[in-house]
Amino acid sequence: MRELTREEQAVLKRVARSRTEAAEVVGRARSLLVVADGAGFAAGARAGGRKSGYGVGKLVARFNRDGLNALQTRPSQGHRVTYTAEQRAQVLATFRQAPDREIDGTTTWSLTTLQRAVRKQPGMEKVSRDTLSGILHEAGLTWQRDRTWCETGVSVRTSKHGKQVVVDPDTEAKKS
Repeated sequence: MRELTREEQAVLKRVARSRTEAAEVVGRARSLLVVADGAGFAAGARAGGRKSGYGVGKLVARFNRDGLNALQTRPSQGHRVTYTAEQRAQVLATFRQAPDREIDGTTTWSLTTLQRAVRKQPGMEKVSRDTLSGILHEAGLTWQRDRTWCETGVSVRTSKHGKQVVVDPDTEAKKS
């Protein structure tokens, strides 16, 4: 491990004693201080609440390269977006079409029947129900108790004068 500057050592000591920092950040600071004092990676692991010195070795390499930024948790990669904007639009277009009673066997979309219809399209053979649900929710559609999908903030009211579509102007504010 490289020599610590006075500033780095002061920051590491402050973070190692902190009660408000995240526990993993405090553990990293403790591990780095122990290794900087000349102990091995295994001792650094014990000081930081880890089981193996291998992770401490990687932490030290990251500290040597990035400095104090090595203490912070890096954002995880997560799942990459599998479907393009065009494919998502294709799913919404399929949803907005009324299901064919002969082909789809229903008059309203459920996630399973929508999945069957979307999977017939090229490039969408493995789309999951969870992905479809996410696409519909991103578009502002929610599953209702009456087993239908409805657009958030839009309701159809029946009165003696016929059906009226009512749009809530505060929909976007209420979503978050």
